[in-house]
Formats: sequence, C-alpha cells, structure tokens
Amino acid sequence: MSDDRLTVSLTGLEAFGRHGVYPAETDLGQRFVVDVTMTLAASTATLSDGLGDTVDYAALADAVVAIVAGPPVKLIERLAGLIADRALAEPGVAAVEVTVHKPHVAIPHTLSGASVTLRRVATPPA
Repeated sequence: MSDDRLTVSLTGLEAFGRHGVYPAETDLGQRFVVDVTMTLAASTATLSDGLGDTVDYAALADAVVAIVAGPPVKLIERLAGLIADRALAEPGVAAVEVTVHKPHVAIPHTLSGASVTLRRVATPPA
C-alpha cells in the first residue's frame, strides 16, 4: 500500500444551537455553521470502494448537528473541541480541523460573524 493520506471534509454544515456567554444567546439560540476536515491515517477506500474503509460523513454530519443542537456551552472553542473529539472517534482518523462559525455575534460592531478553528491530532493508543 502507498503512503496516501486521504482527507474527508464537511463544509458549511448548519445547525441551530443555544451556545454563548449571554442569556439571550442561550434563550433565543441561533444558527451555527461548522466545517470539519479529517485526515485519515490509512484508507483503502480508493481501492475497495467500500464505505467501511472511510469515514461515513453522513453519520458524522448527524453527530455534529446533535452536538450543536445539544446542551449549551459558553464558548465556541469548547463546541469545536466537542466536535473534534467526536470526529477523532471515527476509525482511521489521524487528525481533524474544526471551524465553528457564529454568524450572529452579540457585539456592537458590524461584521459577518466570528469563528474559531481547532486542529487536533489523535493520541496514539497506549
């Protein structure tokens, strides 16, 4: 087998959540947009054409939406961490980069939103 590295991405995944520091953010909620890019350590999917040899991104999208729609957290940094941990639970994922976009930020300035990006590498088994 070659030393291929496969990248699987979800881009612009939208979900409604109640995350934020201010009570209005958790009371009213808002739309969040998430990008997830995973690097697979090894994948035979390019040869096998089998879903079992890669990340099932439809199932992962469902899991990410459930996290965003789930219990509120104050910081989108924490939300990104929860999503990264879930992505790293997928078999074969060696690293993940998660960007959480918060389009409607509760600050008195004109901007198109705020975002955080977290890159996390899988911990090798002990």
